[in-house]
Amino acid sequence: MNNQSNEKTILDYLLILLENDEKVDEADDSELMHAARQIRKLIDEIPGGFLIYHADEGEKIVYANKALLDIFKCNSYAEFSALTGGSFRGLVHPEDLDRVEDEIKNQISGGDNLDYVEYRIVRNDGVMRWVEDYGHYVPDSNGGGFFYVFVTDATEKITKQLLERATLINDQKEKELKIQSLIEEYDKERMLIRQEELQRLEVIEGLSVTYDSIIYADLETNTALPYRLSPRMLNLFTKRFEVRELSWLFEEYVKRWVHPDDREVMSERTSFDFIRSELSDKKTFYTTYRCVINGETLFYQMRMVNVGAEDEPVKQIVIGCSCIDEEVQQELRQKQLLEDALDKATIADVAKNAFLSNMSHDMRTPLNAIFGYIQLARKVSPDSVALSYLDKIETAGKQIFDMVEKVLELTYSESQDYTVNEQPFNIIDILKHEIERITPRANKKDVQIAIHTEMMANADVMGDKDKLAQVLNNLIDNAVKYNKKGGKVDITITQKVELPQFISKFTFEVKDNGIGIAESALDHIFDPFIREQNTTQSGEYGTGLGLTITKRLVHAMNGTISVDSKLGAGSTFTFTIEMLPHMPEMDDALSDEEPDINGMKILIVEDNEINLEIETEILEDFGFNIDSAENGQIAVDKVQAAKKGDYDLVLMDIQMPVMDGRTAAREIRKLKGHPLSNIPIIALSANAFESDRLASLEAGMDAHLNKPLDVDALLQAIKAAILSRRKK
Repeated sequence: MNNQSNEKTILDYLLILLENDEKVDEADDSELMHAARQIRKLIDEIPGGFLIYHADEGEKIVYANKALLDIFKCNSYAEFSALTGGSFRGLVHPEDLDRVEDEIKNQISGGDNLDYVEYRIVRNDGVMRWVEDYGHYVPDSNGGGFFYVFVTDATEKITKQLLERATLINDQKEKELKIQSLIEEYDKERMLIRQEELQRLEVIEGLSVTYDSIIYADLETNTALPYRLSPRMLNLFTKRFEVRELSWLFEEYVKRWVHPDDREVMSERTSFDFIRSELSDKKTFYTTYRCVINGETLFYQMRMVNVGAEDEPVKQIVIGCSCIDEEVQQELRQKQLLEDALDKATIADVAKNAFLSNMSHDMRTPLNAIFGYIQLARKVSPDSVALSYLDKIETAGKQIFDMVEKVLELTYSESQDYTVNEQPFNIIDILKHEIERITPRANKKDVQIAIHTEMMANADVMGDKDKLAQVLNNLIDNAVKYNKKGGKVDITITQKVELPQFISKFTFEVKDNGIGIAESALDHIFDPFIREQNTTQSGEYGTGLGLTITKRLVHAMNGTISVDSKLGAGSTFTFTIEMLPHMPEMDDALSDEEPDINGMKILIVEDNEINLEIETEILEDFGFNIDSAENGQIAVDKVQAAKKGDYDLVLMDIQMPVMDGRTAAREIRKLKGHPLSNIPIIALSANAFESDRLASLEAGMDAHLNKPLDVDALLQAIKAAILSRRKK
């Protein structure tokens, strides 16, 4: 018996005490039992967690001290036992268990009977934590044994290690990837950071790239904990990781460092109410302000990020402060450079626009003469051969005119934005007018044009009819031009009223069954000077600018355009724009009867003798009575000397010597009380850009028509101008 007793150790006596809950023979007053009782009392009171469990397969827990129960948020050993099942296996997070036991086994097999592992636990309140486990294996004589384990909560320690490892990486992209890999590594092989701590860590790491001071704050507890401090911010703390009162910190920062002119704004933007308001519907906000550092004023930025749960009130935030003076100063320098460049560009644009306007005028003027004389020659030459030659001359002239016009228009559109001019019009009327213009060409190729408007509820709209007309003209013209003989063009318009204030979305589709476009060319079809190679097979000439201009016109109307095509099967161009409805019954102009323009007296103001000759003869053939003036000053004098009924309309050129057409129009409008001060004035000019049209309207003219003269367009403009002037 004595030999057996002598073989027992203090640990054996301690186990007897623990396993039997101290229900042992009180008469046993041996020295070892006395020592065991003292150890039991000690481990009950030590601040760190202590655990003893069997090393057999069941790993039954023999003892857990009060500090360990606190770590697991258990009020009693019964709660702890229910939480863990009374086993070490129930204490470790299931995802970590196999790894932990393998690590313990491998370390014990080394012979020193000591082990160290880290793993996750789930506390009684459901929160996951990291713990460190320092174990000592003591075998017994029966081939089993016990583990005596010290357990400490290591969540903050490992979080800090993760942050320190991440901040060693300089490259931002690499840093983000490393952060993610570290998080995944600790998720799988160590412990799971609580969600709010992980989120806070990510935000801190993100801010650490550009912010020299980073502070974690809690609005609810009014506390601030620094993670990184600049020398300036360090003055507000007595030590690097000291907890401070957040409201005091903001107040002192504003008072000590913020520029006097910015203090009021910064005080407002660092108030808890303002922060909660800003972060209630977004994750972050920032404030730029000035600081005074050693007498120098520098620009700084303070960013605040909500790192709390999305479904909870704003309370946990991360604050980052950084000097951005260099960036702001660079931005100010860049702004000044841009302003200087803008001034130079404005001067260059004025010169460029003047050049383009002159080029337009100088190119259109001879073309106007060519088309005019062709029209006059047809009247006096009944010979079929001569008429055939005139048709060919006109066709070639129109090709030249089309190329010149598109090149100039593209160059103009690059120099300034298109201006949208909204007015009431009827979509069907515009469409029919454009089809009428293209019908002769379509008839020559036996191409049928069909209109489908069943899906359009209201054709009367407010919009830019000129731009819409040009877009339709370009697309329909291409559909005919690149079609096969006997082909077909379908034009479909759909309307969807789905926007506020009854704005309608109109979709225009121009579909043909012509030669189509290769798939390789579709991505560049709207680029300037791009012509899909196979289009030359149609024998049609062009600049490759029509679709570029079309796209810019659609974009000017805040619309979109696309194309779908297959080589040999045809193309479908689709564009969508938004327009307001217009009620024609509310338009006063439509209540007037259509004016009778037969026999009207027109004053043509034109300095070019050839143009004057052509315009006079053409208009006289239409029954108009013509008088002329060779410059604007003569025109003003003639109008001023005239009495009511002497002139019904002025057809005004723009570029003229002595006095230009716009100045002349302004002078006529200034003839207050004169019966002809309200006379309709229509510009007929070789200056054909959007800016030219607007300038003419601003000068008091009623319309701006381009040369060469389009008689049908002129007749419509005359009627519209007369109706408009009746209301003034």
